[in-house]
Amino acid sequence: MSKAKQEAPDGAGPLLERRYFVDIVGATQTVEQLMQHVRCRVPEYCPDLLAEFEKSQGASDCLDVGDEFRIKILGPWNGTVRVTKVEKTFFEFVTLEGHPEAGRIRFSLESQPQEVFRFEIHSWARSRDGLVAFAYDTLGVGKLVQEHTWRIFCERVAADSGGRALGPVTIETIDHDHAKHDVKHG
Repeated sequence: MSKAKQEAPDGAGPLLERRYFVDIVGATQTVEQLMQHVRCRVPEYCPDLLAEFEKSQGASDCLDVGDEFRIKILGPWNGTVRVTKVEKTFFEFVTLEGHPEAGRIRFSLESQPQEVFRFEIHSWARSRDGLVAFAYDTLGVGKLVQEHTWRIFCERVAADSGGRALGPVTIETIDHDHAKHDVKHG
C-alpha cells in the first residue's frame, strides 16, 4: 500500500525554496531528447554513496505519474517519493510519509537564448518534523548531502548532453519564513 503524500504544510521549520541549475552549451540532443534520457535513467544521475534511487512502484523503464522511488540517503535520511507530473521538459516528485522533507521537487530542462540549455532542480519543502529541522538547519548534515547530490546530478546531465557546462552549478536557497536568500556557485 502506498504511503500518503507529505506536502510542505505538513512539515516543520522554515519553508525553503531551493534551485540547483547549470547552463549547458553545445548539446548534441534537443531539450526533449535529453529530458527523455534523464527520465529513463534517474538513478544513474545520483551519486550512489549519497542517494541511491530504487524504483519501488511502476514499470522498470521511463518514469510515469504514480511511480514511486525509495531513496537510500547517506545517514538516517531514507525516504520515498512519488512522480506527480511528467511532461516533455520536466517531471516532478512529491515526498511521501516518512521522507526527511515534506514538499515537492521539479527537474526541468529549457532552452535559453544563444542555444543554451538550462537544467534545473527546483524544490519547495520543509523538514518533516522538528528533529529533522534541527539536524538539517542547525547541524547542517542533511543540507550538505542534499547540495552535493543535486550538484552531481546537474553535472551528470550536462556531461550527458554531448555539450559542456558553461560554469559551475548554481545553488540558490530562499528561506520564505525568514526572508533570506543565499546563492552559491560550485
